[in-house]
Amino acid sequence: MVVLAASIMSKNGKVLVSRQFVDMSRIRIEGLLAAFPKLIGIGKQHTYVETENVRYVYQPIEALYLLLVTNKQSNILDDLETLRLLSKLVPEYSMSLDEEGICQTAFELIFAFDEVISLGHKENVTVAQVKQYCEMESHEEKLHKLLLQNKIDETKRRMKEEASKIDQMKIEKNRGNKGGFMSSMGSGRIESSFSDMSISSGGGGGFGSGSGFGLTTDIDSFASKPKGRQPSSATAPPKGLGMKLGKNQRANQFLESLKAEGEMIVEDAQPSKLSSHIATAHQPTDPVTLTAEEKLNVTLKRDGGLSNFDVQGQLSLQILNPEDGLIQVQIETGGNPGVIFKTHPNMNKELFANENILGLRDPTRPFPTGQTGDAGVGLLKWRMQSADESMVPLTINCWPSVSGNETFVSIEYEASSLFDLRNVMISVPLPALREPPSVRQIDGEWRYDSRNSILEWSILLIDNSNRSGAMEFVVPPADSSSFFPISVRFSATSTYSELKVVNILPLKGGAPPKFSQRTQLVTENYQVV
Repeated sequence: MVVLAASIMSKNGKVLVSRQFVDMSRIRIEGLLAAFPKLIGIGKQHTYVETENVRYVYQPIEALYLLLVTNKQSNILDDLETLRLLSKLVPEYSMSLDEEGICQTAFELIFAFDEVISLGHKENVTVAQVKQYCEMESHEEKLHKLLLQNKIDETKRRMKEEASKIDQMKIEKNRGNKGGFMSSMGSGRIESSFSDMSISSGGGGGFGSGSGFGLTTDIDSFASKPKGRQPSSATAPPKGLGMKLGKNQRANQFLESLKAEGEMIVEDAQPSKLSSHIATAHQPTDPVTLTAEEKLNVTLKRDGGLSNFDVQGQLSLQILNPEDGLIQVQIETGGNPGVIFKTHPNMNKELFANENILGLRDPTRPFPTGQTGDAGVGLLKWRMQSADESMVPLTINCWPSVSGNETFVSIEYEASSLFDLRNVMISVPLPALREPPSVRQIDGEWRYDSRNSILEWSILLIDNSNRSGAMEFVVPPADSSSFFPISVRFSATSTYSELKVVNILPLKGGAPPKFSQRTQLVTENYQVV
């Protein structure tokens, strides 16, 4: 048996998808496919047509034809078996068996055809095996995408820092230009005018605000204030100059020293085009966006065992256009018996219980539209609690042992096959140290936060290639309890509920709006105590 090509055509002869398995020119395959509609007769029950050189084996699928082009020496029974297998695969990848649905999933169908037929010969596979082969993910590809995203985030951060530095340079330059005039003032005038200086805190006040030292001085008003003028008029800036906010040089040096010690410093937000561009990058672009997020709270015992396991999830909806508000959302759940769902009070509970469709009680009332924040409108919540330790996605074992004047600490992680974990951060508290710990062996990267005395172990991605890993480091003699509690952070793109949005059902008729689904699992409080 030699299959020359597998194709999907409309009944009027339009070729939608075609995959060739032998070396042949484009002119020849287009000629063979163009001749097929002329060869089939109306009302005939045959599923094959022969010509002088080739044989067409076909099967109608609604308004389409699934077609195999083979040579005449091929075994027709094998060809029919191959055709039946392909006819089962097409509905698996195409949501609708029409021209639009086939064209949208053209590449997925080609990949599936390649798994069934190799060099013109049928492979011994089933539908389930083909789906498994096509859905297999590459560790290298995911790692590359994560590295690329981290580089993009780092570039955006540096751009923001450079924009802040440029603004600081402009402020320092303006201050320097006014230094001569200020230095000519007498000390008595400075003392009498100090109470009129406008001192403001940058968004929170004091030393503990999110912007670090937020104290700034309205130098413009102070320098340009004429003697004897009322304080109320001193607040008006000079013509052509606006009030400038910034940090002095001493504050900048202090912040830089804090950064060198590992303290997290948040810079003042500058209202620039860059910040607005970064903010809009995370806004949804599809007409309808559904976000399924689960927050994980886990407490593990250092000697083994599970103390607490709690998962809380929510499905949120964001709609950009008001005309798309009259919809219903059809979902599928993974059938996990431990997950308890609870709909919003405005939802039709009977509709959800019977058909897994989320819709408002009043079908004439649209969903809220517009940018309603990152969370969107909550449609459904769920919760899962368990005492089964096998449900834990990541377990941590810490083994401190004192030997002489040193403490050897071995930490190992073991990840479940339930999830692929991303941006894993394991934070181990350490006793007060004069020098950073000596890391002897590690699977991943490490960083020592000297200010908080925490050793951070980061793994970019944990999947089937690295389900377990270890780190070993040495510190001066210390009690074993000083290395606890260990905090863990990670995220995943799948959830315990396995909730999926199947379709958007428009209530006013017409084509359903395009939608996208975001699914993530994040840690809220994950500790080993």
